[in-house]
Amino acid sequence: MPALPDSSPVVRLLKILTVLHLYAADFTLFVAYNLVTKRMYHRFLAAGLLLTLSSCGIISPNSSSSDRFSTSPEKFPIQAGQVDEASGMVASRTMDGRLWVQEDSGNPAEINLLTTNGKLEKRFPVPGASNRDWEDLAIGPGPQDGVSYLYLADIGDNLKQNDVNYIYRFAEPKNTNESVGGVERISFRYSDGARDAEAILLDPQTRDLWIVSKAEEKVHLYRLPYPQSTSDVIKADYYGEIPLSLITGGSVSSDGNEIVLISYLGAYHWRRKSGQSVADALQKNTYKSLATDPLGIQSEAICFDKNSNGYYTLPEKGNQASVTLNYYKRL
Repeated sequence: MPALPDSSPVVRLLKILTVLHLYAADFTLFVAYNLVTKRMYHRFLAAGLLLTLSSCGIISPNSSSSDRFSTSPEKFPIQAGQVDEASGMVASRTMDGRLWVQEDSGNPAEINLLTTNGKLEKRFPVPGASNRDWEDLAIGPGPQDGVSYLYLADIGDNLKQNDVNYIYRFAEPKNTNESVGGVERISFRYSDGARDAEAILLDPQTRDLWIVSKAEEKVHLYRLPYPQSTSDVIKADYYGEIPLSLITGGSVSSDGNEIVLISYLGAYHWRRKSGQSVADALQKNTYKSLATDPLGIQSEAICFDKNSNGYYTLPEKGNQASVTLNYYKRL
């Protein structure tokens, strides 16, 4: 077959189709390149934004929740004479919209159930316990899986003279028709001598208990590892200092990733990184100061709400006419 001249319509059509094919291939590559690079750009942009927000303390890399809380609390008045000497508080896990509150020495051996708008619902006697100087409450897991336990800390010792201190552990009542029962007593002494303490922390990830002392210039941290004996006096091992003083209460979030402490001077919030112990978080991570009761008010109790959407504080009445339950919402 003879070759077609370059001027042939057929040859010109083949050349046009070849050029169009090349342009189509280039266009496909161009579109694919832009899609990939734009997707990568947005991924890098999102990662950079997360890093910036984390470094500014607006969010934590371990959580999708903010580290910012309201500085203007919702206030709920508590009728005078109902809970005047609060020293510990936790959010109930078995009854929505309820808080457990204990009062310190000189009060009956009972815990109070409050609604989250500050109304006293019921008092629950704690059989077999005595209120030498109850100072804090913790809540979370314990010996039996799936059961929510209350840990009532009889750890106050202003004169530093108690050889042995106590923590009462019992299953949280599921409703107001139940009573407190099955109370176990954990007895312990500090590894370095008597201490005055007002804060207990329960690590829900390990079930270890931690005690934070009160009066030192830099408060001391002690650990009671799980499982805690209820038949022998066990030792609370010293785990170092925290550069704070006058600590009067504390709380750990239900997932174990956040810790708060309260003192007469302020309130403090830590994020806990994956794999860290409570001691590591408190000693190695930077805390953020939180809004709390005004100076001069005897701040005693603090706790996260059930879902860690905010935190509550409750002071002692002292010389005030009455007190308010204060809720600081997470922003």
